[in-house]
Amino acid sequence: MMPTEENPIVGNLEDSSESNLATYSQWQLIRRNFAYHRLALISLFLLGILYCMAGLAEFVATGDPGKIEVDYIYCPPQSPQWSLSEGLHYQELTRQTDPISLKQYYTVTGSTVPLGFFVKGETYHLFGLIPWDRHLFGPSVLGADGEPIPYYFLGGDEYGRDVFSRLIYGSRISLSIGLFSIVVTFLLGTVIGGISGYVGGRVDNMIQRLIEVINSFPHLPLWLAFAAVVPGDWSPLKTYFAITILLSLLAWTGLARVVRGKILSLREEDYAVAARLLGAGDGRVLFRHLLPGFTSHIIVSLSLSVPAMILAETTLSFLGLGLRPPVVWGVMLQEAMNIDVVANYPWLLLPVFMIIMTVMCFNFVGDGMRDAADPYASR
Repeated sequence: MMPTEENPIVGNLEDSSESNLATYSQWQLIRRNFAYHRLALISLFLLGILYCMAGLAEFVATGDPGKIEVDYIYCPPQSPQWSLSEGLHYQELTRQTDPISLKQYYTVTGSTVPLGFFVKGETYHLFGLIPWDRHLFGPSVLGADGEPIPYYFLGGDEYGRDVFSRLIYGSRISLSIGLFSIVVTFLLGTVIGGISGYVGGRVDNMIQRLIEVINSFPHLPLWLAFAAVVPGDWSPLKTYFAITILLSLLAWTGLARVVRGKILSLREEDYAVAARLLGAGDGRVLFRHLLPGFTSHIIVSLSLSVPAMILAETTLSFLGLGLRPPVVWGVMLQEAMNIDVVANYPWLLLPVFMIIMTVMCFNFVGDGMRDAADPYASR
C-alpha cells in the first residue's frame, strides 16, 4: 500500500516492514512465518507439556504404574471435588458384589479424602538419580498404616493399576520412540539419498532398486518375524532399541527419495559448480553446500513422519509384538479389545485420546513448518 493523503503513515510502515524482511536470514523468516500459524503454535505448546510430563513422570504420576491393588479392580475415576467445608477432595469408594449376579460395583462410602499439590507419596528416584517422595497431585494425607492412599484419578484397570500413572509413564516410550527413530531415519535418508542424487549413474540405480525392494516388503509379516526373533527375556530397554531400529530401517526410504530429487536439481547450480572448481571435495559440496540449501524441507518431512512412527509403535504393542505392559499406550489398548469391557469401563479407552491428540499435534506442527519453509511466502 502506498501512502495517501488520508493515511500517509500506514503506507510508510508497510514499506519499511517489507524492506526489513530483506535483512532477515532464512531461519528468521521461517520463525516469523511459523508464528502466524496459531494452530501450530498451540500444538507445539501442547507437545511441550506432554514431553515435560513424560520427563517428570515419577513426579507427575500419582503412584506406581505397575502396582496391583486387587481391592480396586476396574475402579471408576475419582474426580476431584470442591466445597467450602472440605476444600479440594474426592469421595472414597468401596467395592461391592451383587449376591445374585456376582457382578462387582463401587459405591460411595460417604467419607472424603483431601487432595493437594506437592504431596508426600511413594518414594521414587527423579531422573533415576534423585530420591524423592513428593508428587505433583494426590491425597494430602496418608493411610492408617502410614502408606499412601491409592488414588485413581482416571480409574483403574483389570489388575487395579492406576490408569493415569500408566498413561504418564507410557508417554515416555510412546513419545520418545518417534524422535529416536527419526534421528536414525534422518541419518540414513540424508546420507544415502544425498549420495544417490549426487553421484548418479550405477550407484543411483543400485540405491533406487534397494529402496524399491524395501518398500515392497509388507510390514506386518516383518513385524511378526521380528516378534519371533526377539528373545522373550529381553528387558524393556533392549526391546525399545530393537523396535526403534526396526522402524527406522523401514522408514528412511521416503526421505532418501526426497533428498535425491532435491540434490539432482541442485547439483548443477552455479554455487555447486563454483565450489567444485575451487577445489572442494565431493563430500564438502554435498554436505556443506547442497544439503543445507533445503534443510527446512527435510525438517518438515521428518516432523510429518513422527506421527507415523508413534502409530507404528502403538500398532506393534497393540498386537503384542512390541513392548510389554505396563510400558506404552499400545499395550494399554489391549485391555479394550473386549466390547463388554469398553461398554462397562470406558475409561480404558483414554490411551486412544492421548494417541489422537499427540498425532494431531505433530501433524499441525508439521503443517505449520511446511508453510513456514517457504520464507518468502506472503502472509
